[in-house]
Amino acid sequence: MRDTIAAISTGGQVSAIGIVRVSGEKSTALADRLFIPSAGGGMGTQPDRKLVYGELRDREGNLLDLCMCTVSRGPNSYTGEDTAEFQCHGSPMLLETLLQELFRLGARQALPGEFTKRAFLNGKMDLSSAEAVIDLIDAESTEAVRNAAGQLSGAVHRKAEEIYTALGDISAHFHAVLDYPDEDLEAFRIRDYEASMRQGLKTLQVLLQSFERGKTLNTGLRTAIIGLPNAGKSSLLNALVGFDRAIVTEVPGTTRDTVEERVKVGGVLLRLIDTAGLRETEDRVERLGVERSLEAAAGADLVLAVLDGSRELERGAEQVLATADRAKRGIVLLSKADLPRKVTAVPTSLPVLSVSSLSGEGFDDLENLIAELFPLPSVPAGEILTNARQADAVRRAAESMEAALRCLEEGRTPDIVLTETETAMQALGELTGRSIRDDITDRIFARFCVGK
Repeated sequence: MRDTIAAISTGGQVSAIGIVRVSGEKSTALADRLFIPSAGGGMGTQPDRKLVYGELRDREGNLLDLCMCTVSRGPNSYTGEDTAEFQCHGSPMLLETLLQELFRLGARQALPGEFTKRAFLNGKMDLSSAEAVIDLIDAESTEAVRNAAGQLSGAVHRKAEEIYTALGDISAHFHAVLDYPDEDLEAFRIRDYEASMRQGLKTLQVLLQSFERGKTLNTGLRTAIIGLPNAGKSSLLNALVGFDRAIVTEVPGTTRDTVEERVKVGGVLLRLIDTAGLRETEDRVERLGVERSLEAAAGADLVLAVLDGSRELERGAEQVLATADRAKRGIVLLSKADLPRKVTAVPTSLPVLSVSSLSGEGFDDLENLIAELFPLPSVPAGEILTNARQADAVRRAAESMEAALRCLEEGRTPDIVLTETETAMQALGELTGRSIRDDITDRIFARFCVGK
């Protein structure tokens, strides 16, 4: 990592401010070559993390911008290396010109996530905190922001390290007594550590239980809106997202493919999927749409089954209700509540609400019901697992802890018990990045955008 990397950190769109970041041993020297502080001197004489106003010039001395620059020297920087950051006016051409100047002076293009990867490799953050960076960037709800910020500050890392350290102390005590029998050491009794092991297992189980809800913080609940043609599915989608996302007409079969949009309802992020009306049809295209509707419902976390409340239950309503009943979670919505209601009873055990996409009636009840069906875990922000890699490491650690406690209860010798606790330690090391393969690390940081 002795080479110096550079990248535009603010994307390729026109903006008020554009930022170019540099990290590596040449960072301060490159800043000195291209930036002239208005107060005189060079960036090499400036204190860390001080924003300095001045002139940005190319290698030939041509003025490019009047902007700000700051330097931070390693190890007290984001990456743990010497870094520089140029905060310019947000012209994509200006930023690209600056980047090319840095390349000509010896920097190279940073890879996706390479700044954060260097922070991890230089010990500035653990792996779960590094993953929280991309979660924070991608967050689409306040809860997701808070949880990512909590992980970034090391909430999961601290939990894992407490268990790792406790298990390490057990192993160290055992091996010390084994290797130095003549020393005056406290006798090793594995039973003395049972309470600590059980507390560690409980912590892992709570973390693992948070994963199912944690997935929805980042990706949202896959929510299929199903119903007969003209039941009001597309109108419901448009009302929930707040604009005309789907085409609404009086002609049955208007929606022939799935239409997706994200929206927060009841504090829960939903990935809404408007589907084709469920009916028998000779139209090949519409029939394909119906097949996709059934596939969307089968794979959904939540199904909103829409029935036209202004009409008697129509032929085909049974299929709609049966499809919703087979889902993980289902809600029946009687649409068009602004019209006289004709449906008097719905043959289902699922919750039934009356709503109007025109007047908004019933939408508060829908929000409350969704919040009730999908409550946030009762754990502090930052302690909710949000990706499968973390959950798998915690699961394996918990399984090894359970095996260790079983061995303890069966009266097995301490070395057998400790074989399981050391396996748990290895899994915890993968969670925090103490021990992880390079290919896995590369895949994690490949998710990041360039410049982060």
